Amino acid sequence: MDFQLNEDQQAFAESARALFADYCTDAALRAHDAGTAPFMQALWAQCVATGLHAIVVDEAADGLGQGATELMAVLEAQGRALALVPLAEHQLAAAAVARFAPVAAADALPRLVSGEALATLSLDGLAAARGLPLQARREGGALRLDGVAAAVPLAAQSALALLAVSLDGRPRLVAVDPQAAGVGRVEGRSQRHLAVADLRFDGTRVADAALLAPGALDWLEPRAVAAVAALQLGVSTGQLARTVEYVSQRKQFGRVIGSFQLVAGQMADAQIAVEALRSALAQLVYRLDAGLGALPQALSVKVLAAQAAHLVGHKAQHVHGGMGVDVTYPIHRFLYWSRALAFSLGGAEAALQRMGDWLADDDRLGWKYDLPEDLGTPPGDRHAV
Repeated sequence: MDFQLNEDQQAFAESARALFADYCTDAALRAHDAGTAPFMQALWAQCVATGLHAIVVDEAADGLGQGATELMAVLEAQGRALALVPLAEHQLAAAAVARFAPVAAADALPRLVSGEALATLSLDGLAAARGLPLQARREGGALRLDGVAAAVPLAAQSALALLAVSLDGRPRLVAVDPQAAGVGRVEGRSQRHLAVADLRFDGTRVADAALLAPGALDWLEPRAVAAVAALQLGVSTGQLARTVEYVSQRKQFGRVIGSFQLVAGQMADAQIAVEALRSALAQLVYRLDAGLGALPQALSVKVLAAQAAHLVGHKAQHVHGGMGVDVTYPIHRFLYWSRALAFSLGGAEAALQRMGDWLADDDRLGWKYDLPEDLGTPPGDRHAV
C-alpha cells in the first residue's frame, strides 16, 4: 500500500502546516481561550485568502474542485495545530448546497465561496436515541420546521446552516438561515472554546427549495465522518508528539520517564491506535474520491477515531502526571478537542450499532455468497452512507 500524497496534495498540506504554525502557537491558543472571539478569526481570514476554505467546492461554483484527499490532508494539519477555524463545516455545507440545492444556494453561495459569509452544518441529530429532534413537514407549498438542532457550531455567526431533519419518516437535509425571523438561538461556548448555539424552530417556514435532493445526506455524511477522523488524526498525532517530547525530558529516580517500560508501552499503544486510524482513513478517502461504496469504511473509521481519541488522550494525560491536569500547560487542549470530536456524529456507540445492523440484516454478506461487503446496504438502515 502506498500512503504517500502526490505533489499537489503535499502542497495543500504544507501550505496549511505553515499557516497554522504562524497562528497557533501556545500563546495564541491561550489568548483565544481567555477571550470572547467565537473562533480564530484572523486565521480564518488567511484560510480564505489561500483558498483552504473551498477545497472541495466544485469549480463551477468557483471553488477549487479538489477531492476528499486534499481536504483531509489540510484537516490533519489543522487538528495537529488545534486551529479553531470552521474549515470542514463551512466547505462541506457549501459544497453540498451547490450540488444538491442550487436554487436555494443561488444567493448565498457566492458569498460563501468568497469567504464573505460563513456556512455551518450539524448532523448530530441523526444519532439521537429517540429520533431526529428536528421535524419537517410540507405545508402550503413550503416546509414547516419544529424542534431543535443542538449545539450547532458557529450558528450565530453563519449565514447558512445545513441541518438534518425528519421528513415523512426519512432523514433529509435542509438549508436554513440561522438569522431569519422565527429561528430562536440560545448561544453558548464549547469546552474547546468554539461558539455554538441551539437553533429552535416553532412552526418556522422555509422555502421548499431549501430542501436538498434525496441523495445529499448519502453524499455528505461519509465526508463529515472523514473530516472528523482527519481532525482527530491530527490531534492525536500532535498530542503524542508533545507527550513523547515530555517523557524524553522529565526525570524520575534519576532517569527520564520515557525509559520506563510501562511508559514506553503506553506510547506504543497510542502509536498503534494512531496508525490504525491513519490507514483506515486513507482507504475511506480513496473510496470517496473514486466514487466507490463507503458504508462499512465510514462506520469503521468513526469507531477507530473515537477509540484513538480516548486511548491516546488518556495515556497522554496519565504520563504527564500532575502537569496533565494543569490548564496553564498546553497538553489539556488536545484532550478537550479529542472529547469533542469523539462524541460528534453520535460517537462510537452509534456507529457500532449501525454496523451491527448492517451485518445482521443482510444475509448476502460473507465468504459463502462472495459479495463484496462494501456493496451491501441493510434493508432497515435509514440511509446508505
